[in-house]
Amino acid sequence: MKRRKFIKASSLSGAALLVASTANACQDKNQTEVKKDPEAKPSFPLAIATWNVERSVSTASEVLKKGGSALDAVVEGCKIEEADPKNITVGLGGLPDRDGNVTLDSCVMDNKGNCGSVVYLQNIVHPVEVARKVMEETPHVMLAGKGAEQFAYEMGFKKTDLLTEESKKAWEKWKVESKYDPIINIENHDTIGMIAIDNDGQLSGACTTSGLAYKMGGRVGDSPIIGFGLFVDNEIGGAVATGLGEEVVKTVGSFLIVELMRQGKSPQQACEEAIKRIVEKPNSNFKDFQVGYVATNKRGEIGYYSIHPNFSITIYRDGKVENLKSKSHISA
Repeated sequence: MKRRKFIKASSLSGAALLVASTANACQDKNQTEVKKDPEAKPSFPLAIATWNVERSVSTASEVLKKGGSALDAVVEGCKIEEADPKNITVGLGGLPDRDGNVTLDSCVMDNKGNCGSVVYLQNIVHPVEVARKVMEETPHVMLAGKGAEQFAYEMGFKKTDLLTEESKKAWEKWKVESKYDPIINIENHDTIGMIAIDNDGQLSGACTTSGLAYKMGGRVGDSPIIGFGLFVDNEIGGAVATGLGEEVVKTVGSFLIVELMRQGKSPQQACEEAIKRIVEKPNSNFKDFQVGYVATNKRGEIGYYSIHPNFSITIYRDGKVENLKSKSHISA
């Protein structure tokens, strides 16, 4: 009798494993098939970022070419967009909140798992540098608002009015109707996130933004929060997010992608699964907002995917910088 029960239990366990394997195969059938070459050499140095930011990635590439660290590369790369008044979604000249205040969010994470972040920071051109100072000079991970601003002054950063004439005029025009209606790939094009792998194979990442245009005062999205807008695990890989931060937060997007890679998925498969988690949520109104992800694993294999068309990434690899259009859940 004991032997019969053992055989029966073993049969049931085998059947359960077969069903689970079949279910997993069905679940992944719509994902991009990525062939793995066990003989392929690691592809780095590498820098990869959200959107068409060739100057930023070129700057990061110069750091890497000179033997600089991945952390130096992503910080210097992000600073290019932060200082550009023509970029109305990051740093100087960023579109303000509904009260007319330009508020910035940023974070960094290095190869040792150290991280730093600033949220709702005002009057400082380079929040990504302040986030790095939080990581390196304080026992904390995140500083917010006036506390973050005071810390920046103590670290030698200069006070700067971030509201340019162009952004001020756009804000005053918006106030006529005061309608909060994010436009896909415009107001949602609110972040530069970058990951790099240096010559030693070490990973770091950074993320910086002025957030959604005309947001409520005090609003913070995913970008400065470790695990949401950015996550790096030096043994596995890293991921960054862009788009409507509230939706990234609901699925802990960047951490999710790294964990999926830890489980064996390629960066592309992991990005697609993370988008799938968003669009398949009950009552999801994903047709009304954009989210895009970029990821790389430890070997320098990359992935990128979005909900809507027209998301793109910029990459430095094999000595050249190029902008690549992303595949999307919704076809063009």
